[in-house]
Amino acid sequence: MSDVPLTADLALIKRCIPHRYPFLFIDRVEDIVPGKSAVGVKNVTVNEPHFQGHFPDAPIMPGVTIVEAMAQTSGVMVALSLDLIDKGVLVYFMGLDKVKFRRKVVPGDILRMEVTTLRGGQKIWKFAGKGTVNGEVACQAEFSAMIDLGGKG
Repeated sequence: MSDVPLTADLALIKRCIPHRYPFLFIDRVEDIVPGKSAVGVKNVTVNEPHFQGHFPDAPIMPGVTIVEAMAQTSGVMVALSLDLIDKGVLVYFMGLDKVKFRRKVVPGDILRMEVTTLRGGQKIWKFAGKGTVNGEVACQAEFSAMIDLGGKG
């Protein structure tokens, strides 16, 4: 764990989690503390596919994609913490709790997802996440996920 990078750029993110456009919702992960916490960054742009229908005349990032961005941030932190880079593992949501939306996220915003491990292990993890824009809370949630090592890790 001591060799875990403090920041993951897009290339490293793609080596950690299987998500790809149009379902990759993080651009960078920074302030990584192995097994404990990380901060994901999403530069919200108007050309993202969900804005075509949500909503064409008043684009708002769907809440489920904000929560997914928090989960992807957690997935990168876990993959780096457990040395799962290039292992082809999958991460599955197991549960969402205490989800609250406090502010709209719109094109031009920089969404920061702060995630903290509540309970970690090899396969089952639980996290607390908070998404902010300019220091203002947009979303908060607790979520759990299973890491599917598929015999590869």
